[in-house]
This record gives sequence, structure tokens and C-alpha cells, in this order.
Amino acid sequence: MASWKGCVHTLIEKYNNDISSMPFLIEILTVLPEEVHSRSLRIGANRRTEIIEDLAYYSSTVVTLLTSCVEKAGTEEKMLIKVFRCLGSWFNLGVLDSNFMAGNQLLMVLFQVLQRDETSTNLHEAASDCVCSALYAIENVDTNMGLALQLFQGVLTLETAYHMAVAREDLDKVLNYCRIFTELCETFLETTVRSPGQGMGDLRTLELLLICAGHPQYEVVEISFNFWYRLGEHLYKINDAALHTIFRPYIQRLLHCLARHCQLDPDHEGIPEDTDDFGEFRMRVSDLVKDVIFLVGSMECFSQLYSTLKEGNPSWEVTEAVLFIMAAIAKSVDPENNPTLAEVLQQVVLLPETVHIAVRFTSIELVGEMSEVVDRNPRFLDPVLNYLMKGLREQPLASAAAKSIHNICSVCRDHMAQHFQGLLDIARALDTFALSTEAAVGLLKGA
Repeated sequence: MASWKGCVHTLIEKYNNDISSMPFLIEILTVLPEEVHSRSLRIGANRRTEIIEDLAYYSSTVVTLLTSCVEKAGTEEKMLIKVFRCLGSWFNLGVLDSNFMAGNQLLMVLFQVLQRDETSTNLHEAASDCVCSALYAIENVDTNMGLALQLFQGVLTLETAYHMAVAREDLDKVLNYCRIFTELCETFLETTVRSPGQGMGDLRTLELLLICAGHPQYEVVEISFNFWYRLGEHLYKINDAALHTIFRPYIQRLLHCLARHCQLDPDHEGIPEDTDDFGEFRMRVSDLVKDVIFLVGSMECFSQLYSTLKEGNPSWEVTEAVLFIMAAIAKSVDPENNPTLAEVLQQVVLLPETVHIAVRFTSIELVGEMSEVVDRNPRFLDPVLNYLMKGLREQPLASAAAKSIHNICSVCRDHMAQHFQGLLDIARALDTFALSTEAAVGLLKGA
């Protein structure tokens, strides 16, 4: 490898006409681009650059070979998987000529495989990986316009296939489609923000992600989180009210889906876990909501969430999920002269001890996030502290209550003098509460 030039040409020339050697040849052609950046390849930077240039020079020859293999293989699955993996490897290296690829029939074969209901799981995954690699490779859309358009149009044809996978409860395929839709949105993000609804800024791309967000499995929507973060970041930097108005309905629908995904199972017992996969998902939802809430408006969203609790008669798991999302955005709502915030606080501290313990746990966290509201409405200080003290005495709620007391004490310093004795009693009785070390330290700091 240190000195071999034209290795791709040599290998293809030697084994091209031997059908029995074809799987082995494609395997080597798959590994070559993957190994170029390998640290175990003991070559200098200049030689590495030479190898990449050499591979780029023969890349069209490789694609022609792969096209020929597909023509001969027909629907033979093992060969198609090898071809797609090899093509993906060359896309990942970033050396394929996008104009050459735009007119190549391999793209058509890829999308035909992804559209077919009977495609096997392994072949579907290989085709999906390849499309994702292709989309990643053309991230600079303006310089790869022909290929970008082919991929854009190809991915938009997969919506029906996605719905079929959902109907068949084929989660592997559903996840693959969501990966493709997300990669599409990531690739065309700047185009979408620059010219929403026009050309390849077509907002059907966001519709595809929201369709995925409607899937009952939370793992599906989680795939798209990085895109939503990036979209929020772009729109925040641009700070254009007209642009925000265009994207607001999409974010509103996303938040609605996320609130539903955060619901615990109706038969869940105890407080919400924060260390299992679902607990980590909810934490990621909380972070995402905080990052995109400016597009919807914190107060508007907070009020809408509260109205779903006030006007309906939701089940405990719906109530808990709504309180969880409210806790994520509470700090970004302006607490000055805000009757809705005051009403929420008033209602939360009146929750009976008979409600599901998960609802009490999340309501305690919400109260801690609303410390600035308490500071501006000192009349709530007594009922809030009494409410948190009840939680402090129950083992499952103690650490959350301690954290919220710490928040209240830190923000409402000027109003705490009359509660000094009570806080002192809490500090003295610290050993009797079932607190984590972190919560105990926080409580002492607050007191």
C-alpha cells in the first residue's frame, strides 16, 4: 500500500472477467476506501493524499463495475448487499463524481429496492445506509445540484413505503426510513431555511419527519433530534420573524408529538426513572424543547399545555407528561405579572397526596423550575414550602423535593427570613430524609 499505484485499476483488470472472483473483488473495493483514513495504515499524510487521489481517479470505473454486477445479478440479494455497501463506502470517502452519479442507474435500483414491500431486512438496511452516505456526501448542495436533485426526488417517493412498513409493524424498516428522511433534512437544511417551500427547500421534507414523529415508538422520533436542534440553531441566529412564522406550525406539531411520547405506561408504578433508556429519552426531549421553544413562544405553549389539564379530564400519565414539558419551558416564561403562571403554581400545590406518585414527582420538579414566579409572588412561599416539605418526607420524592427547595431558597433569598427556623429544622433533620448525596448538599446550600 505504501507504494502501489493504480491498485484499483489493477484489481479490476485482473478479476473483472472471473464471475467466481466477483464477490471477493467487491469486498476489497469496499474495504479500500474505508482503510484510507485508518491509523493502522502506517503511511504519511502525502502518501495518504496520493492514495485518495488515485481512488478518485478510478472511482467511475468502480461504479461502472458495480452497475455491471447489478445487471448480471438481477435480484440476487447477497450480491446487491455487497454492491450497496461498496457504493456507500465510496460515497463516504467523498470522491465520486456527482454529475456521473446523477445519471447512473444504481440510484434508481437503490430506490426501487427501498420502495419494494418484499425487500428483506438485510438488503433494506444496506440500501438505506447507502442512500444516507450519498446524502451526507452532497452536503454542499450547490456544487452537487444534479445528484442532489436525484436523491431529493428519490427520497420523497418513499413515504408510501414508510406507511407500509408501519402497517406491517416492521420497526427495522421504519427506523431505516426515518434515518433516510432525517439525513435528507440535514443535507437540505440550509436550502430549506434559505428558500422554504421553493425547489429543494420543499417543506415536504419536514412533513416526512413529522410523520415519523407520529410513530408510537419513541426510538423513531429520537433519530431526528439532531436535525431539529440544528434547525432551531439556524433560525435563532437569523432571527427573522417572517421566517419563524413559516416554521412555527412544524415546531408546534413536533412539541405535541413529544409530549405524547413522554407519557409513561398507564401501568407504571413509582416515580419516572431517569437512568433507563426512556428516562434518557425524556431528558433529551427536555433539552430539545428548551432549544426550539422560542419559535412557538414560551408563554403561548405553557398556556396551551395548562389548558389541556384545566379543560379536560386527562389520565394521570397524560397529566404527568404535560407537567414534564411545562417544567422544561417554565424558566423561559416571563414571570412578571403573569396570572397563568401564578394559577399553575396555585393549582400544583393543591394536588392531593392520592394522585399517582409520578405526577407528584414531576409537579415537585415543576415547582422548583418556577422559583422566579414564587419570588415575584411571595404569598405563594408558605404553600410552596409546605408542599415541598410533604415530598421531602417521602423516600421516592425526597431528592426531587430537596432540589426544588434549594432552587426556591436560592432565588427567593429576600423572602426567606421568616422561614429561617423551619429551614434550620430541615438541616438538623437531614439524616432522617432519604436523600441522594447531591440533593443533601443542595439542600444544605439552600438552607
